Amino acid sequence: MADPIETLRQKLVMQVRGVFNDVEGGQKPVPPSEEALFERDSPIRMVHADIVGMMVGGMRGLLLQMLHPHALQGVLDHSNFREDMHGRLRRTARFIAVTSFGHRNDARAAIERVNAIHAKVSGTLPDGSPYSATDPRTLAWVHVAEATSFLAAYMRHARPDMPGHEQDEYYRQFATIARALGADPVPISRNEAEEIFRELRGDLRTSVQAREVAQMVLTQRTEGTPPALQAMLGAEAVAILPPFARSMLGLARPGLAALPARAATWGVGKTLRWAFRQN
Repeated sequence: MADPIETLRQKLVMQVRGVFNDVEGGQKPVPPSEEALFERDSPIRMVHADIVGMMVGGMRGLLLQMLHPHALQGVLDHSNFREDMHGRLRRTARFIAVTSFGHRNDARAAIERVNAIHAKVSGTLPDGSPYSATDPRTLAWVHVAEATSFLAAYMRHARPDMPGHEQDEYYRQFATIARALGADPVPISRNEAEEIFRELRGDLRTSVQAREVAQMVLTQRTEGTPPALQAMLGAEAVAILPPFARSMLGLARPGLAALPARAATWGVGKTLRWAFRQN
């Protein structure tokens, strides 16, 4: 007789894998490699293995990235984001998985593919100034928005007592990928991340388009994700946004009503960590 708990665990694992992988197309999860760019149980692999932290952090990071006019225009001009948000998020998650856990050769190949795509992404902003996806400063904002978001969400939901030296190591490890993608400047510590974040904040602009994309990120349900969970993840992403970013995106700071969402999201994270730890 099948163990009902084991059956539930396997169902959870398969459901989550279906969110992040094109299972119908034959895509399988990225197998962790002993010859990855980073050692097993190192900070970057711990942070990027936490599913709820990455989902909340990914949404926060995307909201921040859309405040950069060059990053936003590149998405609007060269992406089918509106028609296939799930596909875009799935591809981003795949890139993070391959570069964090996959064999180093696969990681380098994935980076080369992204660089080749970026080389074709350029155009003109509404004010007539040019933009390019290979601009080091734009790539720096994309990276620092992601890195600070992933780490903030991980510490909020999984490990609030993560030692400072491990946080610094996370930035140092993630910098390897950012530099290979052409980003500059790139932080290698918490202090540098804060400094670069403050410096690049001056490049950000609010816009109708940025607010529209923000609403899409928060309201368009990812295939395979229950609506209630999507709403909780979105509320958490908004809660940990810097106040200036919420203001620029026209988002209200979640009040006391957000407390149940945080508790529920914490519970989901704990359950998923249990399910995948047994896998």
